[in-house]
Formats: sequence, structure tokens, C-alpha cells
Amino acid sequence: MAPITDLQQLLTGLEPRLENGEYLFCCLPSANDAPADLEPFASVREPEGLTLVVTAESALAAGLRGEGPFRLITLRVHSSLEAVGLTAVVSRALAAEGISANVIAGYHHDHILVPAVRAVDAMSALERLAATGD
Repeated sequence: MAPITDLQQLLTGLEPRLENGEYLFCCLPSANDAPADLEPFASVREPEGLTLVVTAESALAAGLRGEGPFRLITLRVHSSLEAVGLTAVVSRALAAEGISANVIAGYHHDHILVPAVRAVDAMSALERLAATGD
């Protein structure tokens, strides 16, 4: 399936899925400080250090501390990297419910990390958004 750029089509095809497990955001001074066997969901290099998004279980096993816990929601619609407005609309829908949204774009899908205690509320908000398309 080709990636979608049309915002209305993206919203009605959102298909949010709450993934299993909890995640932490961990910050290390550099990639050299990351345990070799650690498999992060995502990583971001910044001047202040390397941010890793890892399962809470793997962070604990590696002796890492971090911020969280968060739950991961995958938007299963195949969004184009050039689509305009999807993350803004999704973030606005979650913000209206008082839920923070840490959005990560993958090649095929967008992913949102929300506070674990608000994951069910976030799913409800995203399902309403998909049902109404706005």
C-alpha cells in the first residue's frame, strides 16, 4: 500500500493500537555508553546526550534509569513522511484531554508515547478522532 498524504484519509484510517509493555526515556552521554545488547525502540542524538526509548523491562535489566513509564500507541495507517497535519491533529486531540504526546515518526507509521496512567484515555480520544475524522 502506498503511503497516504490526504489528512482526512489518514484520520479515518488511523487505527490506533496500544502496544504491550511500558517504556522509559533514558539519556546517556553517548552511544558508547549504551549496553551492546540493548535494543531501543527509538533513539535521538542531541548535544546533551543520546536519548533511548526502551522497554522498562530492558532498562531495568541494563541498570538504566529514565523518565516514565509511558505506553506506546502505534497509528497503523501508512502515513507518508510528507503528510501535513496528522501529528498536529493527533496532538491537539490528546492535549484537549490533558494528555502529553511524545510523537515519533517511523518510515511506515507514526508512534505516540503517552503517560502509562493515561493510555486508556488516549486510546479513547484517538478512536473518537478516527470515528469523526476531525
